[in-house]
Amino acid sequence: MRHKLGYRKLNRPSGHRKALLRNLVKDLLRHESIRTTEPKAKEARRSAEKMITLGKDGSLHARRKALQYLNDKDLVNEVFEEIAPRFANRSGGYTRILKLGPRGGDGAPMARLELLDEGE
Repeated sequence: MRHKLGYRKLNRPSGHRKALLRNLVKDLLRHESIRTTEPKAKEARRSAEKMITLGKDGSLHARRKALQYLNDKDLVNEVFEEIAPRFANRSGGYTRILKLGPRGGDGAPMARLELLDEGE
């Protein structure tokens, strides 16, 4: 039974999984849209929304927590100064997952994970 399981393991060891999700979140915040499999998109969304929430907080502690996860000063500055202010009036739900259908090679369900615009 799946009761109360906290996250998807994505068939990877923990270090590989953490690195994969960090890279997905970095690419999402840098490019504002990524194409990946549905389970990866659903897991990356959790961390991406946490980073944007830290950006909305704007404190030094939040900036250091974001830097600890993203490990890229320029990207953290972009999140805190450009991305987070766009969502100032929104209390969560900063991303959208659009299902794209199966991948040609292996039939894996693909999805586009993207940040919402200000007006949406």
